Amino acid sequence: MKSQDPELAEAARIAIKDSLKVARDEKVMIITNPGSEVYAVSMALYEASLEAGAHPTILVQDTKGQMDYAEEAVIAAFESQPDVVISLSEEKLGKDRSGMETPYEWDGVNYDHVFHYQLRGARTLRAFWSPGITVELFKSTVPIDYRQLQDRCVRLKAVLEGSVSLRVSNAKGTAVSLGLVGRQARMDDGNFASPGSGGNLPAGEVFVSPALGSTEGTIVFDGSIANARGDIIIREPIRCTVKGGFVTAISGGEEARMLEATLDEAASRARAMGEDGSLPRDKAEAYARNARGIGELGIGLNPRAKIVGNMLVDEKAFRTCHFAIGANYDEDAPALIHLDGLVTEPTIVAVAASGKETLIEKDGDFLL
Repeated sequence: MKSQDPELAEAARIAIKDSLKVARDEKVMIITNPGSEVYAVSMALYEASLEAGAHPTILVQDTKGQMDYAEEAVIAAFESQPDVVISLSEEKLGKDRSGMETPYEWDGVNYDHVFHYQLRGARTLRAFWSPGITVELFKSTVPIDYRQLQDRCVRLKAVLEGSVSLRVSNAKGTAVSLGLVGRQARMDDGNFASPGSGGNLPAGEVFVSPALGSTEGTIVFDGSIANARGDIIIREPIRCTVKGGFVTAISGGEEARMLEATLDEAASRARAMGEDGSLPRDKAEAYARNARGIGELGIGLNPRAKIVGNMLVDEKAFRTCHFAIGANYDEDAPALIHLDGLVTEPTIVAVAASGKETLIEKDGDFLL
């Protein structure tokens, strides 16, 4: 059935043709939930894939949260070696039970999810994922100037990879430093045309996993934040003390208590998995410990994204950066959670090995 919404159909065509550059006879696997919003976007992408001459398949599973497993049939479908994977979930794709028990290995790196293994390790597929997307947000934030976005991303990535550390501050009280030695910055620039490439749509950020144990200071989340029950706009800022790369104290109002409870739940769940054999005990303890680790710093670059209480869009907003608590992207600090939280109007300074400083943002203004 053809989409009755021409704006949605056009946004889907942009995603398939301009971002993924889907070619004739390629296998496109779309994983979604029954919810009307994500399912409607999935169907528009299915139709756009057909128009491109590809062979799309849709898999529908129940909604999965931060700590839930994906259905076994979904994990098994990766054995078909799809060229393109699109994950359009109301919350999460879901964890790979067998991958957590026995990780996939590629070139000395272990991956606890077959999706990450095929995307980042073997690099047999390309992908985008849009957790929590709605029809209106997809229509408003996907059709942007990708050449301009990609130019900004390239400049920012070069600065981050030429630096040994960053300082981030804002008027709400954030004052934190983090190390970058040995870390590669990643671009979510909407260009997912080559095997091994992937990111969000809407696109629009550059992000990096801090060097292990390097993050020190105070992070005050004052925009929005994810927790085990979904994304929320923050009414009372959440103040996190970070030492040696881990959150050691949290203060604030109800949102702070929700965050604390989510971190405790993630640690407890990991240890329970060690007890029941789902994870080896030493690995379970690492998952529990990393539930409080700082796994990411990202800088938003999408001019049409705003803070709406949907992290997929919020973290792309101009004049913001975000830190994630939990798993990182370098596969050396696994956790059951990855909770993004926004810091608004940041000042971000990159420091090179020579001591030279580069001002990336000043009170939210992007200066590169």
